Amino acid sequence: MENKLIILLVIVLGAIAIAQLVRIYEISAKLRKNEEHEISHRDNNLNARMMFGFMLAFFAFFIYLMSAYGWTGRGSAASNEGEEMDWLLNLNFVIIIAIFFFTNFLLFYFTWRYVKKPGVPAFYYPHNNKLEMLWTVVPAIVLAVIIILGLQTWSHLTGPTTPEAEKIELFSKQFDWTARYAGADNTLGLYDYKLTLDNNELALLTSNTIDSALANMFGGATGIRSLQKLLNNRDTVFSDSTLNVLKADLSRKERLYRFLTQMKQNHNPKLDASAWDDIIQKDTLYLCKGQEYEIALRAKDVIHSAYFPHFRAQMNTVPGMATRMKFTPNKTTKEMRQEKNDENFNYVLMCNKICGGAHYKMKMIVVVLEKKDYMKWMDSKKMETFKDKYFASAAPIVDVAPEGNVEGDTTQVVVPGN
Repeated sequence: MENKLIILLVIVLGAIAIAQLVRIYEISAKLRKNEEHEISHRDNNLNARMMFGFMLAFFAFFIYLMSAYGWTGRGSAASNEGEEMDWLLNLNFVIIIAIFFFTNFLLFYFTWRYVKKPGVPAFYYPHNNKLEMLWTVVPAIVLAVIIILGLQTWSHLTGPTTPEAEKIELFSKQFDWTARYAGADNTLGLYDYKLTLDNNELALLTSNTIDSALANMFGGATGIRSLQKLLNNRDTVFSDSTLNVLKADLSRKERLYRFLTQMKQNHNPKLDASAWDDIIQKDTLYLCKGQEYEIALRAKDVIHSAYFPHFRAQMNTVPGMATRMKFTPNKTTKEMRQEKNDENFNYVLMCNKICGGAHYKMKMIVVVLEKKDYMKWMDSKKMETFKDKYFASAAPIVDVAPEGNVEGDTTQVVVPGN
């Protein structure tokens, strides 16, 4: 307690002492017949020299930070497109840093060089057409060059891929990524969100997945048949709110069932092959050095963003909208580990949109291999295709309602109390 009182007393006495010093300064200024707004030539010169010294220290610290922490802190790019993007970004930094040094030098130099001197009035310089033209035209030319180069780079990065590009789809949902390789035919199978089931998380479109969705919609635990039996049970009485929810759910599922029936009638079974050989990969995305990739992007729930920081590639994944990106890895994981001198380094796919409470853990390890190792990994996946893992027998599913009759044998829905 005593220590606190002593500290408080010191603070109070210090404040009083500072106030008295300020008062003494004001009184001395009046005795010297100097107004408060008047600054002596000595003070002006001191401020000018201090400004020039601050400029030197400012520039020195800036150069030190650049040398100590790298040119931009990004590290080297690990894709061909990333190197192209880094070149353009470095050009922008060169221009910005040059302007930074030039303008700040003029600012502090003029403060030191043209310090106010006794008896010398300020020179009023209102306008100069040549200077106006200079600082209008030069920035316009520099910006035009940056914009033209930027448009060329953007056109290349978003342009079509070559026929040799390998196709992969990245499916995003809260809070993970799933990769789908196009398989031996390098053609990604079609999909439709209405086919989403536990054994078809990516909603791939085949004759069997349609039949599976029809069977689940009609005969599943919460399907049409179960809802109809529940509503037709005269021994069960529902509140109005529960009844409305059940009837709305039944109506929605009946509409979806009709859509699925139309889908089955219009589906071409020849398209199944493009989906059967697709390889679904979780946890780790394997890529090949020197191989161009076309990445198709999908989202199940909210907007995510596929971000490969080391490949300098990013694109939003939007529900109901197909997006894409492309890049060609040019450094294996092993090479990057040697470059960084970090045996634990891994490339990573991240979500760069705040997509919910567990957004922070929405990551996927990316491993870049040499072609020989990559082909070996692909060979190990030949028996783990979508068909092998989820529809090995590919047998027709017949547990569906009679064609053209969603309700089957229970078309009449009887609601107790009505």
